[in-house]
Amino acid sequence: MKEKLLHFIWKYQYFNKNYLETLRGEPLDIIFPGNYNVNQGADFSEAIIKIGTIILAGNIELHVKASDWQKHHHSTDSNYSNIILHVVWEADMEIFDLFSNPIPTLELQTLVPKLLITRYEQLMKDTASIPCSKYLPVLNELGWIKWKESLALGRMLDKAARVEDLFTASNNHWEEVFWWVLASAFGSKVNAELFENVAKSLPVNLLARHKNQLHQLEALLLGQANLLEADFEESYPVLLQKEYRFLQKKYKLKKISFSAHFLRMRPANFPTIRLAQLAMLIYQSKHLFATLKDIEGIQEVKKLFDITCNDYWHYHYTPEEITSYKPKHIGKQMIDIVIINAVVPVLFAYGKVNGEETVKTKALQWLSDLRPESNSIITGWEKSGITCKNALESQALLQLQQHYCNQKKCLQCSVGHKLLRATN
Repeated sequence: MKEKLLHFIWKYQYFNKNYLETLRGEPLDIIFPGNYNVNQGADFSEAIIKIGTIILAGNIELHVKASDWQKHHHSTDSNYSNIILHVVWEADMEIFDLFSNPIPTLELQTLVPKLLITRYEQLMKDTASIPCSKYLPVLNELGWIKWKESLALGRMLDKAARVEDLFTASNNHWEEVFWWVLASAFGSKVNAELFENVAKSLPVNLLARHKNQLHQLEALLLGQANLLEADFEESYPVLLQKEYRFLQKKYKLKKISFSAHFLRMRPANFPTIRLAQLAMLIYQSKHLFATLKDIEGIQEVKKLFDITCNDYWHYHYTPEEITSYKPKHIGKQMIDIVIINAVVPVLFAYGKVNGEETVKTKALQWLSDLRPESNSIITGWEKSGITCKNALESQALLQLQQHYCNQKKCLQCSVGHKLLRATN
């Protein structure tokens, strides 16, 4: 028995409550099990119980073994002076308070369904990426809708928390924050850290000075990403290298310690192409985040990111390596990824910081208007019979996988909760 499972059983009262008795044989009724306490002190506060004819209000402490009370030194801790009931899995001894009075104790091990314990152990031992996959869907359709909504909101709050940290680091500059998060999204997982550091090394006010010179924007971005270090022969990369060296000296730009990754990557996702697309986005837009805030429909958002690199990159994926002609559009899937991972989180954080619920609602609506993401995690859920209709739901399933399934937090999951409750 794990203490966290014991807390779960007590919180939801998943045990036989008929004819309860304390260790001393006194009749016991649980009127209110208490509020779960995650801070210092007793496990449950403000509980109400009835022992015999006496109604008691106070705190309840839980332990796997009654003797854990002594191991944790509760007898001399004033935080445990108002314990009205000691709930244990195994009552291996009787416990007394500071005044040597016996503390009423309830032993649970004979009252909890064995199937609940067995199923919990199976979930904890299961090595599958989704421990409960063989039991799914478990929840009905309405249950999944509510749980996905809660998960999606939780994911947005997690992302918003990071954006708020960046907002503080930027001296409360939303355009700067958006630029950092946007660049990170363009880098995808493999080059996200590099791209974000490049963005942080090139403030938006610096880029604004060169907004009308596309080659200078490319020079700054590619140069700071350490992608203009070779001995070039073609005129365009030579020009970019020359421009970068001049601008680097002029603005005293510090070198980025990260290197760009190209391995196991589709050429369309090469960092050279993504940085060139970012340069074009800066070139064609103005006050991008302010513009996004005023947009209502998702299609208009997509249009903002529907851009193509300049002509040089139509024949190249990297400098000096000539390829057949192919215009380097951002692509529909990439646009969706940028909206999901940059636009929506920053917009949601903006609404949260400024108390604008309509902005937060709009951000979530944009997720609902996008196609679901396609990756191995979503595929795994689909194989288990759990599908998603849009990006809001795919974000929810990513949250479920990463923060519940991978960490075996079945006791905090609505699916796990229902699965264990079904054994009661």
